[in-house]
Amino acid sequence: MSAEPLLSIQGLTAHYGPVRALDDVSLDVPARGLCAVLGANGAGKTTLLRTLTGLHRATSGRVLLEGEDITRLPTEKVITRGLAHVPEGGGVIVELTVEENLRLGSLWRSDRRDRTTFDQVLELFPPLAERRNKSASTLSGGERQMLAIGRALMARPKVLLLDEPSLGLAPLITERIFTLLRDLRDRTGLTVVLVEQNAAGALSITDHGFVLNQGRVAAEGPSDGLLADDRTRHAYLGF
Repeated sequence: MSAEPLLSIQGLTAHYGPVRALDDVSLDVPARGLCAVLGANGAGKTTLLRTLTGLHRATSGRVLLEGEDITRLPTEKVITRGLAHVPEGGGVIVELTVEENLRLGSLWRSDRRDRTTFDQVLELFPPLAERRNKSASTLSGGERQMLAIGRALMARPKVLLLDEPSLGLAPLITERIFTLLRDLRDRTGLTVVLVEQNAAGALSITDHGFVLNQGRVAAEGPSDGLLADDRTRHAYLGF
């Protein structure tokens, strides 16, 4: 990637006990980038996102956001610096309403009472606007994923990290979520890092891809190039 990176990951290593989950991972994500992180189960994808946001501690290496080292910051400080994380499954609290879930996303903002971002999120996701006062338990799987993304946007992030947003969704709903992510980047300029096992779908909407294998970067390049690379697809992506 030729653009100056907004997010730079340099030699990142992380362990679970004696197991090395990330092994000297380096990758750069430019501003307005839409990047896929791909690989099989156990490749280190989820650990990468958790380490970026301080939910898991790095053993070594650095994470830079706009040139600032955020590697050792607590999670709430990482959020205020501009990283927002949508975990696998979304983490929607079904006992709360749609609006209450969204409000949680602005918890660490000093201006959290400002309605501007809230109104913008509802404009981005009309189904949520229609059901803002309904319990999140009444939402479909696709609507819950929209809610999880909307809640992350309430933090006004510079980079949105998503872990398997298509998990458990029907193919048509998955396509809608993927299209929504591309439109979100194009409309708002948000930088998006998408972790996915649906490699073909992710590469079809992203600009650049990184393939992890056993905690290391096994391949990277423009998404259309990875789609066309038979060796990489067969060896690491399963299609």
